[in-house]
Amino acid sequence: MKIAIKNMVCPRCIQAVSQVFAAMGITPLDVRLGEVIISQPLTETQYVELQRQLEMLGFELLDDQQQQLVEKIKSIIIQHVHQREDNQFPFTSVLQNELHKEYSQLSKLFSEKEGVTIEHYVILQRMEKVKELLSYNELTLSEIAYRLGYSSVAYLSAQFKKITGLTPSQFKSLGINLRKPIDNL
Repeated sequence: MKIAIKNMVCPRCIQAVSQVFAAMGITPLDVRLGEVIISQPLTETQYVELQRQLEMLGFELLDDQQQQLVEKIKSIIIQHVHQREDNQFPFTSVLQNELHKEYSQLSKLFSEKEGVTIEHYVILQRMEKVKELLSYNELTLSEIAYRLGYSSVAYLSAQFKKITGLTPSQFKSLGINLRKPIDNL
């Protein structure tokens, strides 16, 4: 049985959700971004307790099939942008292949549920990754642009300014944390 969970966006989220299940005495078959697979259905009491425990950590159980699909789309994008550093990926193909649905159908649903296009969501995720990499001060802007699949530093800088209102240099020189949690984008 699959249990869909909203706001699982990183390996620490997987660990936190795993700990909730362990504390409840439930051993999942698999825990991954956005979902947990268990061997037996939960009782009503277990479901209510799971929901309470997860909400205390900022997660949410999802019952709506369409919202579950939107969360899967988000998880795939977040995984590619933030964990795989695989930003040369053609997200239209990746989403179609992983979700076995036409991209136009996924795009329409995502826009209806989230109020932004998938393309814009990918840009927002990439900009948060740029902020993260800039704050580490380990890579040049050219290296960041290449790593994130931008064709040029100028294009990355223009997109960064459009989204944040700052140039990458201004962001870096401010030295303050203007990053947003990736599950709030």
